[in-house]
Amino acid sequence: MKIALLGAGNVATHLSKALIKKGHPVIQVWSNTRQNAVDLALAIGADSIASVLDLSLDAELVIIAVKDDAIEEVAKQIPATSKAIVVHTSGSTAMAVLRGRTHYGVLYPLQTFSKAVDVDFDDVPLFLEASDPNTEIKLSELASQLSARVQLADSAQRLILHVAAVFACNFTNHFYSIGEHLLKQQNLDFNLLRPLIAETAEKALKYAPSSVQTGPAVRLDVQTMNKHLEALTGHPDLQELYRSVSQNIVKNC
Repeated sequence: MKIALLGAGNVATHLSKALIKKGHPVIQVWSNTRQNAVDLALAIGADSIASVLDLSLDAELVIIAVKDDAIEEVAKQIPATSKAIVVHTSGSTAMAVLRGRTHYGVLYPLQTFSKAVDVDFDDVPLFLEASDPNTEIKLSELASQLSARVQLADSAQRLILHVAAVFACNFTNHFYSIGEHLLKQQNLDFNLLRPLIAETAEKALKYAPSSVQTGPAVRLDVQTMNKHLEALTGHPDLQELYRSVSQNIVKNC
């Protein structure tokens, strides 16, 4: 399929490279930041366009990979003369924002992306939703070339997937950052935590996370938790966070 890409961020960068690798040329790239479109277009051998109105009629698939709150507005700019399937890549945005197109859907990769870190799309779960059976078939065929893990998910399911991903990925990484900050205050290296992080992640990959929960909260070790709270005296926001998470662990374990 000939593809036009609206967006030039992390998702757009990795998805475009995966598509090209599987024989689907990305013929155009647009971004709200013109230079970003130029840079990605040069990297993948596509044309950069200054306006969504410049979309080629040759495009068979238009992928919207922009910030969630911009998806609907970008979709409205796609010329009515375009017969392409239009999809967005968001986990938390309903497919309904694309209504008005003849054929539309969602192609949501459940993964964290950074431009500098390579991603093997074969292992990335792809979740699909489509406006009609024929579009579903076409998107399924395309997605199956990119990943061995393709599944249908409606907008409600995809929203919960995204919430779960935020807890499992974004929040967890933020907790790593908190740990890093606390260690720096005592001139300690974050590398000291890396074996612990690796072991915890390995357990989560093998077992139900709830079955391998450890720590003072699951043991109801009140004395240790109070010591931790005292150590965080200079950080009232972290004290509150510590209490809230510990209480949630106690409640659910």
